[in-house]
Amino acid sequence: MAIETQANDSTLPLRRDVKMLGNILGEILVYNGGNELFEKVEKIRLMCKDLRDSFDRKIYTELKLVISSLEPKMRIQVIRAFAVYFHLINAAEQNHRIRRRREYQIKEDAKKQPGSIESAIISLREDSVNAEVIRNVLEELSLELVITAHPTEATKRSILELQKRIANLLTNLDNPLLSKKERKRIEESLYNEVAALWQTDELRDRKPTVIDEVRNGLYYFDQTLFDVLPDIHQEVEESLEEHYPNETWKVPTFLRFGSWIGGDRDGNPFVTAEVTWETLLRQRRLVLKKYKTVLVELMKRFSHSTNRVKVSDELLDSIHREEVDYLPEEKRWTVVEEPYRRKFALMIERIQQVAQGGDIGYKEPQEFLKDLEMIKRSVYLHHPETRELKMLEKLIRQIKLFGFHLATLDIRNHSGEHEAAITEILNKVKITEDYRSLEEQEKQEILQKLLQDPRPVLLLHDEYTKETQEIIRVFQLIREAHEEFGKDSISVYLVSMTESESDLLEVLLLAKEAGIYRLHSDGTVESDLNVAPLLETIEDLTAGPRIMENLFNMPVFREHLKKHGNRQEIMLGYSDGSKDGGTLTANWKLYKAQIEIHQMAKRHSIRLKFFHGRGGSLGRGGGPLNRSLLSQPAETFGDGIKITEQGEVLSSRYLLEDIAYRSLEQATSTMLEVAGHVSNESEQQILDPRFVRAIEEISSASYAKYQSLVFEDKDFLTYFNQATPLNELGELNIGSRPMARKNSTKFENLRAIPWVFAWTQSRQLLPGWYAAGTGLESFASAGAENLALLQDMYEKWPFFRSTIDNLQMALTKADITTAKEYASLVEDDGIGTRIFRNIKDEYRRTKEILLAISGDSELLDHAPNIKDSVKRRNPYVDPLNFIQVELIKELRNKEQEDEALMTQVLLTISGIAAGLRNTG
Repeated sequence: MAIETQANDSTLPLRRDVKMLGNILGEILVYNGGNELFEKVEKIRLMCKDLRDSFDRKIYTELKLVISSLEPKMRIQVIRAFAVYFHLINAAEQNHRIRRRREYQIKEDAKKQPGSIESAIISLREDSVNAEVIRNVLEELSLELVITAHPTEATKRSILELQKRIANLLTNLDNPLLSKKERKRIEESLYNEVAALWQTDELRDRKPTVIDEVRNGLYYFDQTLFDVLPDIHQEVEESLEEHYPNETWKVPTFLRFGSWIGGDRDGNPFVTAEVTWETLLRQRRLVLKKYKTVLVELMKRFSHSTNRVKVSDELLDSIHREEVDYLPEEKRWTVVEEPYRRKFALMIERIQQVAQGGDIGYKEPQEFLKDLEMIKRSVYLHHPETRELKMLEKLIRQIKLFGFHLATLDIRNHSGEHEAAITEILNKVKITEDYRSLEEQEKQEILQKLLQDPRPVLLLHDEYTKETQEIIRVFQLIREAHEEFGKDSISVYLVSMTESESDLLEVLLLAKEAGIYRLHSDGTVESDLNVAPLLETIEDLTAGPRIMENLFNMPVFREHLKKHGNRQEIMLGYSDGSKDGGTLTANWKLYKAQIEIHQMAKRHSIRLKFFHGRGGSLGRGGGPLNRSLLSQPAETFGDGIKITEQGEVLSSRYLLEDIAYRSLEQATSTMLEVAGHVSNESEQQILDPRFVRAIEEISSASYAKYQSLVFEDKDFLTYFNQATPLNELGELNIGSRPMARKNSTKFENLRAIPWVFAWTQSRQLLPGWYAAGTGLESFASAGAENLALLQDMYEKWPFFRSTIDNLQMALTKADITTAKEYASLVEDDGIGTRIFRNIKDEYRRTKEILLAISGDSELLDHAPNIKDSVKRRNPYVDPLNFIQVELIKELRNKEQEDEALMTQVLLTISGIAAGLRNTG
């Protein structure tokens, strides 16, 4: 399969890898499908490339004819050829990222790599940020990344594993010391892996269960995160020691990972209390296994003998005491003169016993930590303190990071579910007949009164419906999890679609009934669960500051907050806000809500943690992790930040250790630099009021444009359903959760994920950019100085720059020529033509104004690597789009289900997702 690319010199090694992999794939195509397959693929590829270079009606007509005339057996092979190519190019690009990072490290000015931790610390030093400010920043700094099971990873684990092995082999080929024979062996291994890729099924044969998703999430902790997270902390400490040499540094744990997988029950009936418990068990099992592996390795290395060194008395005392109490003779280390090995043998046994809850096992992570600190003190009696014990220090950090629970599991459910349960509970005890129908003020009064009454309102379980019993069981499970796994195992309960104060008070009442929130007879309160609102729609984001201020003014809620150090977590939903009001308006409303809530909370002496519910795709708030951070209001960095890491980004960011490190390094660098500079300023920078007035005006025009199409055009849903593969997506087995809440066909119940996924497949990518052009262009044309103001905003305001850059990315991945093919799927030509013309005009308008604001000649001129990657992929995505349209036409004209045809459609969906590296 011939590969043609054009790029700058820095990508020459990447082009070499892509060409080599393409040649291997071409060889495999000939072997498996003969010259006919190879020639057919090449013919389609070259025609698509020619159309990209210069549209020619004759070539276009011929391409359509070639595709429509493909026999089913040949067609499926052609689809697979282009899809497999994307898995190869993804592996090559991942390896190139690793290569570029290592090139920086080899050079003397490695510290200058943009986005490195060292570059951030040098920047702070050069700007005269003193050590005390940095120390305070580190104490307050908090970044938590939360992996989720949103069904957006279309690629199977076995395919990801193959990609990983191919990337590793490419890395090995970069070794300049390879002999001719060694190089040949690696190239043979590459052929074998690509052949295995060709002969592996791309599609899952069934929908994954929630436990399958848990297993997939744990894979990243096992493969990369367990080791990379402590390394990031170590890098910060070492860089500070180098550039602030007269200071003593002890970097606190500021970067963690959490999880929703197995805890997110919003719209997923398969996440039961039993599944959540099994999730917690699996998390603990993994972290204990990891600790045991490290302890065994330490045991091999710490062969020190008391014949050679003096160890501490406290270590020897603990060994003598614990060997008798905890370890049968046959499990003891027999060489008495090797105290560290004797101690590690004890620790291994105690770690193995943790899950069983026996007398020998550590009762809590702090006990385990205490033993390691004791060993460390002893070693430094015979080892210079200037020479750090890396493996031992790393294990100490890992315990602080992962405890015995691995990752804090967030629980999430829809506000309507809690309201329904409370309605039934209060009806049973005759407090109110129909709580759901009450006015908000009445609801609040009842809930506050019950929260201030120590008496329970729950009856026996069998008095309630199955749905209410499950809600009650979840809260009882949280209490049991705190007892079994520790309070860090589940610390936050998220309320989806928070629209009023009562939505949070209801959860607090359910927590009270389970004993997680306790009111004692003397009036004192205990509260072991954070209750966090999820503000999603444009309306809820606007109301958010008022809702939270009312809660902060309630004595009962303030008593609850006191038990959490006067800290409140607030989640912001990017997906539904974008679906509700368009990406530009949603992003501004999110930014504005953060500032307003932050300022209001400051008046109430409440510390906040904003939880950003970003998706992987641009239509759901996605983009590089460090850029996501830069787009937040700088003054909120000290509050602590949480961000979801969803579906597709897990493999692209955390499959390979070097890339995982680089992604987290960039995020850490951004956090350090922004927080350090903000903390160092005597007065907070005030946002230019001209910028605020401009974005308000832009947002208003953009919102009106978006609403006019999505909510006011009576034919829009017809277009969406027919001009995208929305209905076919439901057959792709990529997630345990249904596509819509309550399996409803209503637009408001459609999840943001299939909404974005469908638009992405059809290359319209409407959620990522639509209506932004109207907002920006209408403002620019309203006054002579307005374009200059927009350019100034792009230059000086990180939020606006990030917004414009993401819009450019969305437009680059969209393709109007291909999108027109999907518009032809609309049965009513008038509807298809009219709405597509609207989308096409808005695309042109958006592109023109973005280039005028950024000063670029072409989209993504400022990001040449990304631009090259998209250009490299387009001639291979296009054929899959053309084939997909033909298949959907054929499938929808069938009177009966056609499983073979549907399989081919799903293969194109999977291939396009791999090619664009975005689903939803």
